[in-house]
Amino acid sequence: MRVKTLSTEFKTFALLVPFFVVVAAVYAYFTDPMEWVGIVGLSLTACLCAFIAGFIWLTSRKVDDRPEDNELGEISDAATDNYGFFSPHSWWPLWLGLSSAVVFLGVAIGWWLVMIAAPFMALATVGWTFEYFRGEKAV
Repeated sequence: MRVKTLSTEFKTFALLVPFFVVVAAVYAYFTDPMEWVGIVGLSLTACLCAFIAGFIWLTSRKVDDRPEDNELGEISDAATDNYGFFSPHSWWPLWLGLSSAVVFLGVAIGWWLVMIAAPFMALATVGWTFEYFRGEKAV
């Protein structure tokens, strides 16, 4: 029976957990007087990394070995069609990015600008999501 290797994403987030725990402890030791916001923020960051690592570990057990997790793998091993479909000429990301920029700018300038740009952002999100949907449940 072949032992399944751990994914690179799991290793990354699992290594971040002790790092943030140590940084939180060092931060707590060196702050005078003790500043709780930084300690709590760093501790919650360690918890979030642990949650993400756990989720990736649980879901990676259900997936076959991926070519990018094989240390002896070649680039040609990942040359398959199971990475999804990506639109080659979509304009929706441009409109979503522009409207999102105006919404975030509106938070700094005035809420009236948010009210103007939010419908455009919603329209661009829906347009990009349903770009290839035509007819009844078409893809």
